[in-house]
Amino acid sequence: MRLRPIVHSDADRIHEWAAQPEVCRYQPWGPNTRADTEAFVAEAVKAWEVRPQRRWAWVAVDPSDIVVGNGEVNLRGHGRAEISYVVHIELWGKGIGSAIGDQLTGWAFTHLAGLERLEATCDPRNSASASVLRHVGMTYEGTLRHVQLIRDGWRDSQVFSILRSEWAANT
Repeated sequence: MRLRPIVHSDADRIHEWAAQPEVCRYQPWGPNTRADTEAFVAEAVKAWEVRPQRRWAWVAVDPSDIVVGNGEVNLRGHGRAEISYVVHIELWGKGIGSAIGDQLTGWAFTHLAGLERLEATCDPRNSASASVLRHVGMTYEGTLRHVQLIRDGWRDSQVFSILRSEWAANT
């Protein structure tokens, strides 16, 4: 699996999972309409051209170049960035989320000068996502209460992070 910048033609494959209620159960987005997915892809593609760049959006592709997920790195402030990822629902449980997380983490610390802290959040009910974040070396820091309003009510967010020194010690 490798990451490549997202392009407009990825919208069909992304929509396969973005329209699924199970995939977006813990997210403020979705289930997506076709227009929602096309708007997301258009903004993600455009982000590669914005200067200064603050958002890097990729798709994860398998050896046959089939899109299996996507991931992002977003700057959040001086020395801070956040990763996020999603995997095609048909491929859950196969380690793709961890592979995306590993590549995003490595890319962020390798390419973002001055990055000291990489963070991510997940719904406390999303144990698979928490496992991905621990796999990439992140430490659970705590839970922020009622930070996102989603379809089933207010969502808490578990906060995870890894510092540059921790990442460097494990590479």
